[in-house]
Amino acid sequence: MIINLQGTTAQHISTSLQQARDEGGAVALGRVLTLIIDVGERDPELAIEAANQASHENPCRIIVLTEDQAPTSGLDAEIRLGGDAGASEVIVLRYSPTVAAHADTLVLPLLLPDTPIVAWWPYQAPNNPSEHPIGKLSRRRITDSTMCKNGVNTLRKLALHYQPGDTDLAWTRTTLWRGLTAASMDLPPFEPVQSVTISGQSTHPSLDVLQAWFSHTLGVPVEINRIAGAPALTEVRLDRPSGPIIINRPDGLVARISQPGQPDHSIPLPIRGLGECIAEELRRLDADEVYGEVLKEMSS
Repeated sequence: MIINLQGTTAQHISTSLQQARDEGGAVALGRVLTLIIDVGERDPELAIEAANQASHENPCRIIVLTEDQAPTSGLDAEIRLGGDAGASEVIVLRYSPTVAAHADTLVLPLLLPDTPIVAWWPYQAPNNPSEHPIGKLSRRRITDSTMCKNGVNTLRKLALHYQPGDTDLAWTRTTLWRGLTAASMDLPPFEPVQSVTISGQSTHPSLDVLQAWFSHTLGVPVEINRIAGAPALTEVRLDRPSGPIIINRPDGLVARISQPGQPDHSIPLPIRGLGECIAEELRRLDADEVYGEVLKEMSS
């Protein structure tokens, strides 16, 4: 069900939402958080689809902020319930540039009481998320440098203002790679890693995040092999005295793991979807201290 409200107010939106749920006989889910998505002037549908997917694991209220030149009265809204909202309820706020500086006041009456607030910027990341009006309301603040014009520069700017609760989806996209490499080093022969080489798409910021993680955790030289047109991360090579551990995923789907003294084996490792990455970040509401250390490593 979709309800359109033109020339409205936050209070009217809240009332309309409650009426729609009462009249439709909707059963209130145990919503665990409020997710605020700030898409700026971009189309919000991709972010809404990902959030809806994540909501099946983390039922929530989704509030989408999108700046629109069309509303002449300041604020239009769209309420989505039921099949149009996954396991959540979605409120899309289309506001005019005249109220852009006060977007946080639009969401205050719509926040779920006594639940954590998470902010997500799917496209353009603020330089200082914790000082952004929406960021000040939030326990977790999610950016996505992968979607920025220069993702690596974006991460370095974020490092200057990092506060506990910040995270970036370029880091989330490396979770499975970090787990695989850690598990591979737990197998014999138990030798120290001498150097690391990471290969992948030339401008993908996850390569630089992974480089900083290896440098921070292993304290060894880490080289990046940038390949134009490659599907994100394609290979991690850990050099050891007896021979390298190689995790290779050239097609973005299946990884082959090879190391001395062990038979090669393949495991599914598809490129992670946006909904999967958001779901992972919504599982934890505590600070990701390792991410903070990795940002410091990138900026040093």
